[in-house]
Amino acid sequence: MKEKELKLPSYGGQALIEGVLMRGKYALAYAMRSPEGEIVVKTEKLPSIYSSNFRKIPFIRGIFGLWDAMVLGLRILTDSANLQTGEDEKIEGWSLILTVLFSLGMSVLMFFVLPALISEFIEVQLSLASWLGSVIEGALRLSFIILYVWGIGKMEEIKRVFSYHGSEHKTINAFESNLELTPENVLASSRLHPRCGTSFILSVAVISIILFTIIGPLPLLWRILTRIILIPFIAGVAYEYTRWMANNLDKKWVTAIAKPNLALQNLTTNEPDREIVEVAIASFNAMLELENYERENREKRQE
Repeated sequence: MKEKELKLPSYGGQALIEGVLMRGKYALAYAMRSPEGEIVVKTEKLPSIYSSNFRKIPFIRGIFGLWDAMVLGLRILTDSANLQTGEDEKIEGWSLILTVLFSLGMSVLMFFVLPALISEFIEVQLSLASWLGSVIEGALRLSFIILYVWGIGKMEEIKRVFSYHGSEHKTINAFESNLELTPENVLASSRLHPRCGTSFILSVAVISIILFTIIGPLPLLWRILTRIILIPFIAGVAYEYTRWMANNLDKKWVTAIAKPNLALQNLTTNEPDREIVEVAIASFNAMLELENYERENREKRQE
């Protein structure tokens, strides 16, 4: 297992508005296609906490990753949106904070509180066992996620974002296959990747069913509160499961159980064109250059 993990780079990414974020252990880069057609590339060194032993603690690293995606990911996503809208329509300051809080609140309400309320109603009306109510709740949660992703995927702007998401996966898959990062090689690579956040979301839905079934029946208020309070714990477990699954795909039975996770990515990724792939490659190359530079410097300081 350890030998396999060393061979598997921990590079990941995120789709932006007309761009792609790529990140490693020590650095990140993001490239964006400007309204004028130019590729704008920005790089950042990551704080030492990202490469500390803290990030190696099971379950804790999953919670950290979720928080990181919310804070750092949203900041860079906002930067990419601002590039497209220009100085006059920038999102920043309190407007950004309120937008983030509203989005977070709506996500918790839609994907955790609402399924709990509906399943509670069905459970009471049909006099169902509590474990069956938990299964219904989990099925509703997953259904809401799929319907939401499918619905927004019909919007032209989101279709573009999903194409950039596909280019991110293709670029990382090409790199992990030891291919030269040319547009041709990247376009020929798969747009599905086992470490994708979409796979993580499906894992969250399944793990929540198991956890809430174990917890058993609760009064409505406590039922809703546990769904909110336990989100970090569920995220930590889901992260470890997704990580384990990605590192064991050489086993046929693991590949079999990973198929639903990969299939869900067909909703969140589209096939990119050459111009989109060029942005993803520029982002990855910039990240890799700074990543290697930072790694060498930190290793020298430790000698």
